[in-house]
Amino acid sequence: MAEGVSLIVGLGNPGARYQATRHNAGFWFLEALAAQRGVTFKSVARYHGEVAELDGVWLIKPGTFMNRSGQAVAALAGFYKIPAARMLVVHDELDLPPGTARLKQGGGHGGHNGLRSLIADVGSDFWRLRLGIGHPGHKDLVTDYVLGKPSQEDRVLIESAVARALDVMPAVAAGDLQGAMHKLHSGK
Repeated sequence: MAEGVSLIVGLGNPGARYQATRHNAGFWFLEALAAQRGVTFKSVARYHGEVAELDGVWLIKPGTFMNRSGQAVAALAGFYKIPAARMLVVHDELDLPPGTARLKQGGGHGGHNGLRSLIADVGSDFWRLRLGIGHPGHKDLVTDYVLGKPSQEDRVLIESAVARALDVMPAVAAGDLQGAMHKLHSGK
């Protein structure tokens, strides 16, 4: 995996209270990837989160809560000198319907507090794997929505998007992010 991404960040909030919430879709992806590849996360205080290594690529689930995700990522990325362009950040996306997964590089935070924190601490040039969770319909409902549990139907759709995203990880590992994007977006 050395030529492509050197760090995969799953965004979420630590603790049982948040484990099944929409905002933890990034954690769901990393947990599925770790389970698929037989690696285990360990809590590492210096990196403010749970960390695993997979074929030379670091995986991190920040333990700093969403609003301070950048603190954990900056600690690990700074130690290993990983530039933002070699990071893949996996996060929930309000602007995509459940069951959708999209890759892109760079961009703004779109109101996502985890992305806002990352951009402030490491820059915005990282790759993003956006997992659709849908939108509640009005901006005043967003906080309760992202911190709520999806319906069983939506959870199944989100898990199917996670599975499709896992299928393109070999291309990501090989450094072919454009190919991974094409495969993920076209479904081929």
